[in-house]
Amino acid sequence: MTLAFIGGTGLTRMDNLEITGRQSISTRWGEPSAPVVSGRLAGQPVLFLARHGDPHVLLPHQVNYRANLAALKQAGASAVIAVNAVGGITPGAQSGVIVCPDQIIDYTHGRETTYFDERNGPVTHVDFSWPFDAALREKLCRALAACEASRVENGCYGATQGPRLETAAEIARMERDGCDIVGMTGMPEAVLARELQLPYAMLSLVVNPAAGKSDTEITMAEIEAVIHAGMGKVCEVLSALVAAG
Repeated sequence: MTLAFIGGTGLTRMDNLEITGRQSISTRWGEPSAPVVSGRLAGQPVLFLARHGDPHVLLPHQVNYRANLAALKQAGASAVIAVNAVGGITPGAQSGVIVCPDQIIDYTHGRETTYFDERNGPVTHVDFSWPFDAALREKLCRALAACEASRVENGCYGATQGPRLETAAEIARMERDGCDIVGMTGMPEAVLARELQLPYAMLSLVVNPAAGKSDTEITMAEIEAVIHAGMGKVCEVLSALVAAG
């Protein structure tokens, strides 16, 4: 199995990845965010793609998710781990905690959400009851435990449109809906992976309390400080995952 990693905010590059090549891949859905990087992690071949480009230039709603997933599959990916930075909604999702969600709610709009449309063959309805691959999630949870990461091994990811952060009222609604964390890139990425039959799981680093969940204003300085420390732990977890086979 060739694992592919999609790096989000704070993970434009993996410092512990030994790069062996880069592929500029064109797809029928356009160009991906960046070249697909091939390399070795823990002695094993892996692929890496920067979701927002390298350097980070693409806003969440500007990402060509269809091209990104298609490019990874064309490059030989057989499973995908997506990394993203999120806000924490429920008490367990404190800043610095890594969440491995098992559910997702889509609040986005206007994005290209499927490979199956009138231009690309017959309409197909994929089952999406459980949006993240169970076996891949189990391996991720074992790697999180092995690295002694501050973690939550389940939870619901709420995908919002961005690029603005949410209002306190929106977060309150999302909490009533059952969301534990909030991000801007989980959809349509997760369902596109399902349509391509690529096992997909997510590592979400909580980088700030969501709107209305703290007494202070959310600042980029605060977020960047958590990202700097937390993404190092994320890379450690990914290395442990690959090493475990």
